[in-house]
Amino acid sequence: MSESKKHHDEHHKKHHGHGDPLAEPGAGEAEPAAAANPETIADLEKDRDDARDQLLRTRAEFVNYQKRSKQQAEVDRLYAVGNLAHDLLDVIDNLHRAADAMRTTAGEAIGEGLDIVHKQFLATLAKYGVEPIEALGQPFDPNLHDALMQQPSADHPEGTVVAEINKGYKIHDRVLRPSKVGVSTKP
Repeated sequence: MSESKKHHDEHHKKHHGHGDPLAEPGAGEAEPAAAANPETIADLEKDRDDARDQLLRTRAEFVNYQKRSKQQAEVDRLYAVGNLAHDLLDVIDNLHRAADAMRTTAGEAIGEGLDIVHKQFLATLAKYGVEPIEALGQPFDPNLHDALMQQPSADHPEGTVVAEINKGYKIHDRVLRPSKVGVSTKP
C-alpha cells in the first residue's frame, strides 16, 4: 500500500469514528439481547422453526421420491418384455397349431421339429418371467380366464375349467393374455 493511501486511511478513521473498536468504548459490540424487541425474537424463532420444518419435510419427500423411483425402475425392468412377449403369443399359438396339423397329415417328423421350436420359444419367454397359465381342472378365475362357453359336466364341480380353447400367459404376476376357456355347469 502506498504511503499516501495509509495516511488517508488513518486520517479517515481518526476523524470519522471508524477507528479501532477496542479504542472506542461500545464500538463493535452487538446490541444486548435484553434490549431487542421480544416480538422480533419470537418472529425470528418462528421463522427459523418453520424453515427447519420445511427442510425436514422436503428431505423426507425427496427420500420417498427416491424410493418410488427405484421401485418404478424395478417394475419397468421386470415388465419391459411384456409387449414383445404379448405379440409373440400368437406366433407360439400358430406354431403349436402347425405342429398338430403336421402330425395329422403324416408329417410326424416335421410336427416333432415344430414342437421343439415351440418349446424353445416357451423356454426363452420363461427366462423373462413369461409363463403359461394353468387352466384345465382349475376353478374359474375371471382374473386369469375368459369364459367363452359353458359345458354341462357331471364329472367336475360347477365353475371348473373343463376346456382350454386358447392358452393364457402371464409375466411374473401380471396377466399378458387370459386363457380362453369352457367352464362346467350342472348337467
